[in-house]
Amino acid sequence: MTERSPRAARTLETVLRLRQLILDGALRSSERIAEIPLGERLGVSRTPLRLALAQLDHEGLVEALPGGGFAVRSFTREDVVDAIELRGVLEGTAARFAAERLEDTRELEALYGCVSQLDVLVRPDRPEIKSLERYAELNERFHELLVAQAKSPVLAAELDRIAARPFASPTAFVRLQAEIPESHRILFIAQAQHGAMLEAIEAREGTRAEAIAREHARLARRNLDVVLSRPEMVERLPGGQLIQLHGGRG
Repeated sequence: MTERSPRAARTLETVLRLRQLILDGALRSSERIAEIPLGERLGVSRTPLRLALAQLDHEGLVEALPGGGFAVRSFTREDVVDAIELRGVLEGTAARFAAERLEDTRELEALYGCVSQLDVLVRPDRPEIKSLERYAELNERFHELLVAQAKSPVLAAELDRIAARPFASPTAFVRLQAEIPESHRILFIAQAQHGAMLEAIEAREGTRAEAIAREHARLARRNLDVVLSRPEMVERLPGGQLIQLHGGRG
């Protein structure tokens, strides 16, 4: 693996820190970002800061202003739903590619291992999932393995891009789900879909695998609505303050 240059490493660090400031609510949506004070706060010069802002603009977390500079974006429910739907389209394509390009069922061993570990955590006879952090890690791993099995660097790059958008990743709502009965039940559905998707891929049923993956992504829409119906949960959702609870498309 090629090591990053000091400049690239500094920019990446700035991107990560700036993203966290936004998700933590330290920078308010729709307000112009004051670059000099922000640079001083982060301890970086103008160049890595502007490169970081350009990266977050590409991800959709900030937006370039007509007169120059950047502002933190706000999101309507429809914005979030569109991003989730697009992720579902791309993950559906990944599942179909995985089925069509499968050469040996042994390629699926890591995915089956991931599903087995998730089965231990997600059981109908267990009223609570004791480790949401572990579930989130394994769920993220499942989706990473699925994309890798598609054997398409182009598709992987596009999925990375859409998953970087706020609330669009497969784990966006996971850490709140154990506290909400409706969302907790959705975890069981999601886990059943993990297994069904993997079975379709092994059977080389690309169309079925694609359909399951798309339905799987749409579960995030149900979680979104559950969270948005509870203002106290919106406040605890990373970046929740960026969502407009009223109004149409922005």
